[in-house]
Amino acid sequence: MNRAIRRVGIVVVLLFIALSGQLTYLQLVRANSLNHDPNNVRVVTADFVRPRGNIVSSDGAVLARSVGSNDELKYQRQYPLGSLFSQIVGYQSVTIGNTGVEKQYDSELLGRDIKLQTHSLSDLLNPQTNTGTVVLTLSKTAQQTAQTALNGRRGSVVVLDVKTGGIVAMYSNPTFDPTPLASHNTTLVQKYFDLLEANPIKPDLPRAYRERYPSGSTYKVITSAIALDDGIVNPQTPFPELTTLPLPQTTHTLSNFGGERCGGTLAESFTVSCNTTFARIGLTLGDRLAEGALPFGINGDAPPLDLSPGAASSVGPVAGTFRDNMPVFAESAIGQDAVAVTPLEMALVAESVADGGEIMVPHVMSEIRASDGTVVRRYTPKVWRRAMTPATATILNQFMQSVVADPHGTGTAARIAGITVAGKTGTAEVPDGHPHTWFIAFAPAEAPRYAVAVLVEHGGDKNSESTGGRVAAPVAAQLLTALLKGPANG
Repeated sequence: MNRAIRRVGIVVVLLFIALSGQLTYLQLVRANSLNHDPNNVRVVTADFVRPRGNIVSSDGAVLARSVGSNDELKYQRQYPLGSLFSQIVGYQSVTIGNTGVEKQYDSELLGRDIKLQTHSLSDLLNPQTNTGTVVLTLSKTAQQTAQTALNGRRGSVVVLDVKTGGIVAMYSNPTFDPTPLASHNTTLVQKYFDLLEANPIKPDLPRAYRERYPSGSTYKVITSAIALDDGIVNPQTPFPELTTLPLPQTTHTLSNFGGERCGGTLAESFTVSCNTTFARIGLTLGDRLAEGALPFGINGDAPPLDLSPGAASSVGPVAGTFRDNMPVFAESAIGQDAVAVTPLEMALVAESVADGGEIMVPHVMSEIRASDGTVVRRYTPKVWRRAMTPATATILNQFMQSVVADPHGTGTAARIAGITVAGKTGTAEVPDGHPHTWFIAFAPAEAPRYAVAVLVEHGGDKNSESTGGRVAAPVAAQLLTALLKGPANG
């Protein structure tokens, strides 16, 4: 009998040790990962039974807020401006999860951030009271101007603050309404989500920072920067006037837009966007065309954008492949063939020229505020890359001014009375329809404040006047006019 009791006792002790070990493992080793596991229903549900802070624009518009709901989840998310900011703000959904600012700054909105929990002495005693308000760098006014300027056409607009990298506007069309996705009716949420996923024009795709396109001639800014920095050209370097350029290793030729004849100095070639000149530069640079593009973010890390999901990386010709793929390098030098970039990337290229060669880290968060309005965190601007020397940036600034100001320039439609605009046009040929039209710019050119990239998908026609200069440049001009001449600027 005693032996049997002893055996039972040993088994109980072993079970107790095993249970203690498992509890210790869960509490000390796996607690953090379990608490942040998106599949943890308890955590997900807990996020819906407590309020979240607001998301607001730089000019004070409420873009997301929590309101009471008449169900067990207690709170529901609302998006007062609907589709205008959906691809930045994202959504909070009990069915399909969070995206955008809602996901990136989840801890701050819920008040879990340590600075919000210890904001005041009373918060130490009651750490659940504080939610955080996320103030964005984006302006409602600028976002609405971008929407109006696109006028229903498919495309994207990105506006950056040159000195800080703050994103002032980032709008894509088509877009979607995030409100149905925040519903607590899981059937309706799934039905709306399936409709978005099945839509061939992808309204839920944030084209401005997640979709890549051939850049067309806006890429000549990068080609010029590499060639100027390497010292193989200067503004007065002459190039022959040509209609076409034979492509090595093939029987094909590369043509100028509309079959035009052009050439002259590098400065003149840039002003009229002469393809044959820049294709020759691409062939001269060879593998350097790929290596020199890395500081711009081409074929490297994606821009470190504070959104979830983040920005897509941009691509170009690959270093070490020139000898066997010379035509690819000629075409890539004018933004075709291997080149595929996001509109955000090309806004950063414009910013690099405007800011003396540096590229600032792009970001959407301006500051985090506690419930009482106190600022607990403010974004500190940071340099991401140095893309070119200051001397080269100064030369390209002059080149881009000529594109807009010169009577023969391709970007004259971006002129603004009383403001000097620097820009570069692009009309990118694609295999599935009319060309994409581009325009990148900054202003005022003498003391840049804003850098802009505009893309209108299939907005061009290579046999007509529908070019980047005619279609995309006026959109940039409309935005820069509103930003530089609007009420806030007197």
